[in-house]
Amino acid sequence: MTSQDSTFPATPGGPNAGRTTSPFFLSNEFGLILLIIVFAVIFGFSAQGFLSQFNLFTLGRNSAVNIMIGLSMMTVIVTGGLNLAVGAMGVSVAMVCGWMIEGVGLPWPLALLGALAFGAALGFINGGMVVRTGLHSFIITLATMSIFFGTMIFLTRAESFRELPSVFSTFGRMKFGGYVSPFLLLTLVVALLLAWLYRRTLTGREMLAAGASPAAAELSGIRVDRIIILCHMLSGVLAGMAALMLVARNGAAIPSMAGQLGQDWLLPAFLGPVLGGTLLQGGKVSVLGTVLGAFLVTMLSSGLLMLQVGAFWVQTFLGLMLLVAVLLDKARRSYLARRNLA
Repeated sequence: MTSQDSTFPATPGGPNAGRTTSPFFLSNEFGLILLIIVFAVIFGFSAQGFLSQFNLFTLGRNSAVNIMIGLSMMTVIVTGGLNLAVGAMGVSVAMVCGWMIEGVGLPWPLALLGALAFGAALGFINGGMVVRTGLHSFIITLATMSIFFGTMIFLTRAESFRELPSVFSTFGRMKFGGYVSPFLLLTLVVALLLAWLYRRTLTGREMLAAGASPAAAELSGIRVDRIIILCHMLSGVLAGMAALMLVARNGAAIPSMAGQLGQDWLLPAFLGPVLGGTLLQGGKVSVLGTVLGAFLVTMLSSGLLMLQVGAFWVQTFLGLMLLVAVLLDKARRSYLARRNLA
């Protein structure tokens, strides 16, 4: 799950040939681990109840959702794209799941599968439009963010689905060992599967190659258009999983669970991958970094709120954190390049 494990391998004699692997202590992952430890100690002493059993459970449950949101964005960033519609897609999946259970009467396992398939379909629409029009996914997903959310509000009349089986709320409250939420375990399993995808499978390597150099990937026989569509479909499924975890936490499918147009998800969606070392221009991905970055963001938000810092200032801090992370990562890569370490 490290960044070097998920980087498209250099070909013999290629531009990366002869370069050594970047030391782990210079990696984003190592820095994030240190930051998590430091802030855990700070909040443990300064924020009363931060290390309590209840707060640790809540922190794990919330971080699981944010990690899944970050992974959803990461799967599109790997090809150099963006998915601004991640929140709108997630809410749409949740509402479709609620409708399938309440309106159609499907058993909840079938409703879950149907809803995730709907998320993949929304991703197919995004990816297909990117490929067909040749426009950057920033423009396409900015438009579909409003389209998906507006259509969902119109069809559901902004009404929540609250008559869901008790299995949802039971799963949302479940604890392992008194501290660990099953949300977190599910998210870590998904992260491991994504790490395996990028490191061990041909499709994953093709995704990385398509992001590193689309023209070179085409010349090597990779169908870049198909890869772009597949990445958007995977993003839709992961966004749907994040939304379904919120359904389990709330015990209901609520149209406002991701904010207006799903915009409340955008900052967590970017912070996890960017802090973790995923390149915005594509070609390199760090699943472990995304997990650690999203967890750090969740822990910072929780700790600052417990210190009674205003929610507005927390959002301001996270926005500055995103900007600083991009600048520091650029400086770090320049440092490594000058010393032939990356």
